[in-house]
Amino acid sequence: MSEVLTGIETHPSTGKEQPFRLEFGNGKIADAIELMAEVIQVHRSTDLSIALSEIGLSGSRPILVLVGGASGISSEDMARLNLLFVKVLAPLAESLGAAVVDGGTDTGIMQLMGKARAATGTNFPLIGVAPSGKVAVSHPERPSEGTALEPNHTHFVIVPGAFWGDECPWMADLASLLADGKPSVTVLINGGKVTWRDAWESVRAGRPVLVIAGTGRTADEIASAIRGESPKKGLEAILPGDMSDQAPGGKAKHLVASGLVSAVDLTEDDDALVTVIRGMLSGETKED
Repeated sequence: MSEVLTGIETHPSTGKEQPFRLEFGNGKIADAIELMAEVIQVHRSTDLSIALSEIGLSGSRPILVLVGGASGISSEDMARLNLLFVKVLAPLAESLGAAVVDGGTDTGIMQLMGKARAATGTNFPLIGVAPSGKVAVSHPERPSEGTALEPNHTHFVIVPGAFWGDECPWMADLASLLADGKPSVTVLINGGKVTWRDAWESVRAGRPVLVIAGTGRTADEIASAIRGESPKKGLEAILPGDMSDQAPGGKAKHLVASGLVSAVDLTEDDDALVTVIRGMLSGETKED
């Protein structure tokens, strides 16, 4: 019999494993800075809370969940999005005492978040959540091959999964556990097929989703739905099947109809973006 914790279905086999430390370096003796992250692999949803505590993630704090483009994001988009991370997201997480949760790989927006944390000298927890069957983990006993993890992350939680997207419900529920009643928000930037699942899981968890319009692909499709514009032809073919409305554009509209999805344009100045996200993460509301 399987166990179910909100959106996560797992099998009660081996529970969780012992945490270990993952070291990142360039292999040179003269390497001045050795980057290290705490790692734990979880097999059962019921052990997630204990696993977080064992890698030093206890207590409540605001949580920024970051979802969006990974390997499918273009080099041009990576370059133009860099300042959003360096000038807005990393400093804001630091100033609010927040933790950031993302997919943890050394690609796309996760790479941008890790590099921004390093470039700004900030110290907020940066937690990657990734499926065991898709990432390279230098486990002391069972090293695995796959997509590299981003070296500026402070923690990684490796969860069951053989496909990209298997981590989505785990990420959503992990963020809720970390917040423990404090405000949390999902910021959606660019993105492909898996990003739709991430957005859906955030809505399922009751978490507001802020779409950064103008960042391309999924973000712009959802922003168009928020504005009531006609969806891009063929959109339904790339959406997860559990977003069940089959009418043209219905899946995007169904997501937006939750009332938890809003958008802000990338062309807004930095202060405006900071104000919006700060308000969502601090529980502040605008006066009429």
